[in-house]
Amino acid sequence: MASKDYLLPANIAAYLAAISPAEHPVLAAIRRDTEQHPLAIMQIPPEQGVLLQFLVKLTAARNVIEIGVFTGYSSTAMALALPEDGRLLACDVSEEYLNTASGYWKQAGVEHRIVARKGPAIETLDRLLSEGNFGAFDLAFIDADKPGYSAYYERLLELLRPGGLIVVDNVFLMGEASDPETTNANALAVRAFNRALREDPRVDFCVIPMADGITLARKK
Repeated sequence: MASKDYLLPANIAAYLAAISPAEHPVLAAIRRDTEQHPLAIMQIPPEQGVLLQFLVKLTAARNVIEIGVFTGYSSTAMALALPEDGRLLACDVSEEYLNTASGYWKQAGVEHRIVARKGPAIETLDRLLSEGNFGAFDLAFIDADKPGYSAYYERLLELLRPGGLIVVDNVFLMGEASDPETTNANALAVRAFNRALREDPRVDFCVIPMADGITLARKK
């Protein structure tokens, strides 16, 4: 199975791990346990978890929303970085994933900071907007179905405060997004999202060549 370290030579990836902040024991356990999962490639690498924690602290985030939980690495990482009264809304369609993640949230002692929402994330986002939660969130992380990226992004822009940050994973899609010959629906969706973001005057953004490509978009 391909690794999300594919952008770095093996020696540099090893060195990055050696000089990065120490991984929390529960995060290390999630990573080890998930290595056996058939969809382990969906797991973010430790350095991306460090980045998410840094961004939570940098933005002084108190309210975070995550689209796509999987086994809980990113939600656990961000919750660990939140203040005691911070909250993370974790959205996923899979009850199995949410149950797995909730076990790790308890192990890490952050379950009181996380609210799980099972079901299509677009429905959760629409419900939040209908309840008037405009500008209620400080940071959002999108790591879910690629055809949904554009719809998630549009709603999250409304839910974010000015200066809030949207973090988008897999914007390279293992290189397929850059392949002009691809017919992969996920790659085409990511490519369309990337192209639209480049022309979006509502945000300042940058793309980080880490893991599988990460975009940071700051709402103006």
